[in-house]
Amino acid sequence: MKKTEKTIYEARAKIIKAIAHPSRLLIIEELQRQERCVNELTEMIGADTSTVSKHLSVLKNAGLVADEKRGNAIFYTLRCPCIMGFMGCVEEVLAANAEDQKNIMKACKK
Repeated sequence: MKKTEKTIYEARAKIIKAIAHPSRLLIIEELQRQERCVNELTEMIGADTSTVSKHLSVLKNAGLVADEKRGNAIFYTLRCPCIMGFMGCVEEVLAANAEDQKNIMKACKK
């Protein structure tokens, strides 16, 4: 593998790792709907502020979210709404896997 290819794969992996947590998936989904501040996300996730801030930091470092300070609050937005297309692909994989499992269960009952 060429060095440039490796760099590209590493960059992709960084983004995928950043979204690979249930709370961060929820954050992405919420930010797709509208901008949110840490307090709103904390309530939605049911975690403490420091935990949510760490999740937001991971997403920001991966280039997935942007922040804007307004007064005492920091509001977060989704930088690349196209990530929702990836989420749609994940849903298709889940549906295909569920169908496969259903077929396996039917075959086992025979």
